[in-house]
Amino acid sequence: MAQQAYMEETDNGGSGPERRGSRFRRLLDRLTGPWRGDPRIWRRGLVLTALALVLALIMLMHSRIPNAIGNLGSLTETFLPWLGLLVPVLLVLGFVRKSATALIAVILPAVVWLNLFGGLLTDKAGAGGDIMVATHNVNADNPDPSETARDVAASGADVVALEELTSAAVPTYEKALAGTYKYHSVQGTVGLWSKYPLSGVKPVDIKLGWIRAMRATVTTPEGQVAFYVAHLPSVRVKMEAGFTARQRDKSADALGEAIAHEPLERVVLLGDLNGTMNDRALNAVTSQLRSTQGAAGSGFGFSWPASFPMARIDQILVKGVEPETSWTLPETGSDHLPVAARLKVDTSS
Repeated sequence: MAQQAYMEETDNGGSGPERRGSRFRRLLDRLTGPWRGDPRIWRRGLVLTALALVLALIMLMHSRIPNAIGNLGSLTETFLPWLGLLVPVLLVLGFVRKSATALIAVILPAVVWLNLFGGLLTDKAGAGGDIMVATHNVNADNPDPSETARDVAASGADVVALEELTSAAVPTYEKALAGTYKYHSVQGTVGLWSKYPLSGVKPVDIKLGWIRAMRATVTTPEGQVAFYVAHLPSVRVKMEAGFTARQRDKSADALGEAIAHEPLERVVLLGDLNGTMNDRALNAVTSQLRSTQGAAGSGFGFSWPASFPMARIDQILVKGVEPETSWTLPETGSDHLPVAARLKVDTSS
């Protein structure tokens, strides 16, 4: 009899789903208790509500923000992912203000951000790939170009593009990379190093007056691939002029035109484009090619500045080949991080 009473008491006070549900309800009551019976929870926080709606509208309609005034649209698109940091801030402020209206409004920018960038948070990397490629803006003021070259070669890349090469530093890079890469070509301030033969090497005119882009055919074991290397002009944020990117935009159009006339079906673009995939000013290029990071990377793959990466302006873009995985390489002596990708050249199977 005593045993039966003990069992009944244990069953009534057990730690099953009912008890866990009771704990959740107590926690919920503790959080919302002070709000109950307060008719002002729907009237407070109207400013926060408006800010949440404006934030959602900016992210949703970013392509409609005009570039006529200081290239504001391109500036917004360059750092668009970072707007998501305002969502938890508004959420906390909504709790502090005890505003149900603001808390509900915050759901909208959260949903918009996830729709835009949620796919980048998953790991899409595969295990295959025929060749590995890498690109690195080595920085004209790099204090140790030889070490930077060795770092990039140590990645195992079959084809490497380097940008911002100075005439004084080119012999150093050539010497450091000679043991790994049998073939190479430097055109102006950009260069391509390859374990496979190069042909059809030529500069690409991106309307600058000097050479900052090139094209070469790389004959891989799986067939020929057209490789483009480009370093588009830098952009600046100035108080009096806003986001100055006119020359970058003009060069992007010229690069896009060159790629559009490429006779080979398989194309890889490596380089520092001084812009992100969200920036409409690069549409002439990005509308033709896929980002390896977007297709097969994990996370945003930010590459600049190396000390605290905030944007991916160093790109690996492809057409006619399949990205298998994409990632950033460890920091070197440059102010950019190198980026790399493994590509499947033979897509017939």
